[in-house]
Amino acid sequence: MQMQTRTTDVPVLSLSDWRPGSPATRDRLVATLRHALHEVGFYMLVDHGIDWDLVEEVFEAARRFHALPLETKLSLKANRHNVGYMPVRGSVTRATPVGEEAALPNVVEAFFLKRDLPPDHPDVLADRPFRCANQWPDPELLPGFRETTMRYAAEIERLCLDLLPLYALALDLPEDFFREAFADPQFSLRLSHYPPVPGYAEREYGLAPHSDSSFLTMLPQSGAEGLSIRLPDGRWIDIPVIERTIVVNSGDLLKRWSNDRVLSTPHRAVNRGEGDRYAVPFFFDCSGGYGMACLPSCTDADNPPRYPPVTYIDYMLWFTNRNYAHVRQDPAGPFGP
Repeated sequence: MQMQTRTTDVPVLSLSDWRPGSPATRDRLVATLRHALHEVGFYMLVDHGIDWDLVEEVFEAARRFHALPLETKLSLKANRHNVGYMPVRGSVTRATPVGEEAALPNVVEAFFLKRDLPPDHPDVLADRPFRCANQWPDPELLPGFRETTMRYAAEIERLCLDLLPLYALALDLPEDFFREAFADPQFSLRLSHYPPVPGYAEREYGLAPHSDSSFLTMLPQSGAEGLSIRLPDGRWIDIPVIERTIVVNSGDLLKRWSNDRVLSTPHRAVNRGEGDRYAVPFFFDCSGGYGMACLPSCTDADNPPRYPPVTYIDYMLWFTNRNYAHVRQDPAGPFGP
């Protein structure tokens, strides 16, 4: 059955209402975000201030990387910090209950990048989880690749930081509530390639139904269809493709932090076209060692905390172990089987 999307299904937020914005327009923006977080889990961001030429450059960087010979990409194979290359069918969606709908490996390859730490950084030397140096292809093979991807990551991170006061207000918290938690934020940039598939097998996807691990995820639109989300009423809908928008969704860590007040909406991706499909999601999180205890606005005597405090590092150790073949060890863990 063909899915249909009502115009009201996925809210559209304009940051022109926030920067600078009158008090009335800011209040409406906060109300719209609150609705998106509580009722949908996704929204589309316009007037975001990101140079779209840079977005197109990072999509081209993804194309150039995935056009390299497989042997070259495998020389940068992803490590236990989840930095580097993951081949097609190198991941299986297991970390969230909706993932039980699909047991087959995902038909996607990806290259993961994090903050560009130097080899002599204390966290790199200490082998702190998810704080390693990036793996980079030979600059002679991909000139400008490192500069483009890190410039893009810096711009998207700036946008995420700018949104934090808006998120705080939508959660009935002081505007500066998240400042300490995001003093040294974690992020992961994933350059994904979905090769054309003549016909998906049963329970096979480009990326199987799942929810993200992040505080929030930013996904600039590439112009290609293929992303679908499952609304709370059970309907699967396609995300509309709107030029120069960024699709934003909340993830499992914000859901936990908010005591399930915020949705972490299941979604999936397939390549429905005859050509290649690329995506460059940016996963944004708080500082690695910050303890995310239940937000004070999300609990009271009748609604006690559902989850113990957790750090990004502890949660992501479990998440990557569950989902990625290159780090998988024990199939069980502290957050579920």
